[in-house]
Amino acid sequence: MLKLVYSFLLAAVLFSSSNAGDIKSSKTDLRNLSPDETLKYDVLVIGGGAGGTAAGIQSARSGAKSIIVEQTDWLGGMLTAAGVSATDGDHRLPSGIWQEFRDALYKYYGGPEAVHTGWVSYTLFEPHIADSILKAMAQKEKNLKVIYNYRFLNVLKQGNKVTGAVFVNKGGKKIEVSAKVVIDATELGDALKDAGAGYDVGMESKAFTGEDCALDTAYGIIQDITYAAILKDYGAGADMTVPKPASYDSTIFNCACKTASCPDAESTSREMLDYGRLPNNKYMINWWYRGNDYYVNAIEMNYEQREEVYKKAKEKTMCFIYYIQHSLGYKNLGLADDEFTTDDKLPLIPYNREGRRVKGLVRFTVNDILQPYTRQQKLFRTSISVGDYPIDQHISENYKVPQRDFPFIPSFGIPLGCLIPANINGLIIAEKGISVSNIVNGATRLQPCVLLTGQAAGILAALCADRNIEPAEADVREIQKKLLDCNAYLLPFIDVEPNDPNFKAIQRVGATGIMQGFGVSYSWANQTWFYPSRDISQYEIIQGLKTNYKVFEKYNEATGDNLDLATLVKYISIAWKTVVLAQVKQDWDKFHFNKTFSENLLLDRRMTAAIIDYYLQPFERNIDITGRLK
Repeated sequence: MLKLVYSFLLAAVLFSSSNAGDIKSSKTDLRNLSPDETLKYDVLVIGGGAGGTAAGIQSARSGAKSIIVEQTDWLGGMLTAAGVSATDGDHRLPSGIWQEFRDALYKYYGGPEAVHTGWVSYTLFEPHIADSILKAMAQKEKNLKVIYNYRFLNVLKQGNKVTGAVFVNKGGKKIEVSAKVVIDATELGDALKDAGAGYDVGMESKAFTGEDCALDTAYGIIQDITYAAILKDYGAGADMTVPKPASYDSTIFNCACKTASCPDAESTSREMLDYGRLPNNKYMINWWYRGNDYYVNAIEMNYEQREEVYKKAKEKTMCFIYYIQHSLGYKNLGLADDEFTTDDKLPLIPYNREGRRVKGLVRFTVNDILQPYTRQQKLFRTSISVGDYPIDQHISENYKVPQRDFPFIPSFGIPLGCLIPANINGLIIAEKGISVSNIVNGATRLQPCVLLTGQAAGILAALCADRNIEPAEADVREIQKKLLDCNAYLLPFIDVEPNDPNFKAIQRVGATGIMQGFGVSYSWANQTWFYPSRDISQYEIIQGLKTNYKVFEKYNEATGDNLDLATLVKYISIAWKTVVLAQVKQDWDKFHFNKTFSENLLLDRRMTAAIIDYYLQPFERNIDITGRLK
């Protein structure tokens, strides 16, 4: 029944009714045409990709009259319209809109195991099903309107403030949308460029970012793009071989997988296909090694130029499909006829891994991930979304790039200041255009992380629209509180999930730095542990309190002994206000500790965090965008 509902919603939306700066028609300057329709909203989201969809839904939920304008007739961007329907990262960090989306997939397909069909991910799905889920989520929001098949043309500005944008469809019809706050959720950061925001493209130098793993010299080279494809098994004996492309050269794909001529390749042909095996006998073709990755830097091209170079990326994918069918012998696998609304059955858009990256109020570098607690800027305190993917850059198609060794990183939280341009008002950044280094982009660009960042952008936009303030003026802690109310992580503590009764308290105390997480680089799913059941010493908690309360800077009475309840109550009284044990005893059941009250009770990290949060309330102290205590 659910499948029929989603299919019906998809059909209803599809049959109803971005690019920046210098986009021009070959015949007419579209910027100089008067709009056919003018609309007014609180929040405008430019682009209905993964981050844009999350931003629009959350903005509407937060009470803002919101609109998403999307250049295709799908929602979800890289998750759906680009055909990259295998999520990367955050499998053990389920929260917010990412968790809602994944739970809907579980419900549709029949649980977690039903979507663990390929080895690249724990969550694989058919693109059109994900599109229908996201549309169903969007349609539930009375405050949200979605307009399809209009691409971004230019922003509207008053002085230094973005006030809206203009869009055009294939027929040349234009619409103008004015808004109190605008979110750039384009795939390549087109709106931020047209707005005049500073940005970076490509690989920065070591001197620029301060990252030891960066190159000595900057390169204007970005990651490869991919025109993914979805193949379907049409059954034994079927011959679905595509016509041989004019540019076909089988040697391009030598050693993409093990063959008689390449026995030492990393994967067999079956393993290559099972990499992106989807439910219902389908396969996502997004193969990085001598597969269908394609290098082109289309970021500064206009719309027509991009469309031309994307044809070449499509051509390479068609060559790879022919290779799979002809050279590897999988003639029964053909382009799925029930996925995309395109004549060639390929995705609606390419998978762009990298675009412009805004110069934000803060810049998030690999140093901030590796050393979150010792950096001068305490950006971890301002975190609004989480990711656990390693640094992964697709640059195999560009042999001009010097080899780099990327460090092994723990999971991380993305700072709020990454979403806010440094020199433009009225604009918030979502998708892959946030203010991170090129290296960090390799970890923050993945779908679940982008969904969660988009959700934070929606909360920020709605608050600014309601208060008539600029994004740079928003209270960091207020944004974080609203995210916690959405059961979203601020920090990626893998061992304390949103359904834990002390989740919010541990997240709040963790975001002050009084109690720190322990980061671990772990395969393709990095981790940060809070260790809620571990004992804590007096010395450890005093060191944490010193980071937030000057009264403890010269305090030297703490020992290495385990922390007991009476001693913690004493510390709380020293830091801010007097708390007596009688009051703690009266409140004890509120904490859900399953431990009997005793003033001599030895505390673990869970109990310590919850008690500090309740009585000391360090999260209520204001911080600036860099994490500095005000």
